[in-house]
Amino acid sequence: MLILRVDALRYAIYFTPPADDPLTLVARHWLGRDAFNGALGEQAPVEGFSAEEIAALTADPRRYGFHATLKAPFSLKEGASEADLIEAFERFCETVPAFEIPSAVVDQLGPFFALVPEHRHQPLQDFAASVVEAFEPFRAPLSEADIARRKPEKLSEGQRAMLTKWGYPYVFEEFRFHMTLTGPVGPEQSPAMRAALEARFADFNRRPLPVTGLGLFIEPNRGAPFIVHRWLPLKVCQGKVGTGFPEKTNENQTDARRREGNL
Repeated sequence: MLILRVDALRYAIYFTPPADDPLTLVARHWLGRDAFNGALGEQAPVEGFSAEEIAALTADPRRYGFHATLKAPFSLKEGASEADLIEAFERFCETVPAFEIPSAVVDQLGPFFALVPEHRHQPLQDFAASVVEAFEPFRAPLSEADIARRKPEKLSEGQRAMLTKWGYPYVFEEFRFHMTLTGPVGPEQSPAMRAALEARFADFNRRPLPVTGLGLFIEPNRGAPFIVHRWLPLKVCQGKVGTGFPEKTNENQTDARRREGNL
């Protein structure tokens, strides 16, 4: 049974594809965890790495679940309720249209690997900004400990201002969409990791990435794995939960499951 401590519970608004989307299936098997139900699973072997190395290198993204941060984890402010948050989440998804990132690529951000846009895409930037603003009324101010965890001394002046005002330093002009696939990877392992990820995510590398829905995630207690509390389709996908755009075919599903090792 999942026991929630209200004083420790945090919420986050993340982009993640539907539970049965081919990308979700591949990412779930790569990370070894399903964020939709919290189930852990066996990770497929990766050439050049031991099972223990892969488990360690994917530990951080496994805890958060496959996602791109839009509204970073937050506690509800005094007077705000989960029911009100869910109502606002439903209203947002009913009114904001889905769109497509023209091309997503496996790339390295510092020592981390992630699925990122090949080029800056302004509709994506605008969408992310709208999420930050829409759910700000529910966010409790950061504690001093939360601010310290962000290491403000290492942030730029603009990032520190964002952290103070919005609870997260990487919003608006600082926002960089990324779906994290690893923790920090050392330079000696980076070429092999890039090759492994490009092979595993070949069907999605340098391909359009549909943004068809949003996930309201929860962290039951500090440090616990995040789990999808609600997933809703954006406007043009109403009534098609879990299908993504029409061009995703059964062949895509089959290819993804084969890569998972389920076929």
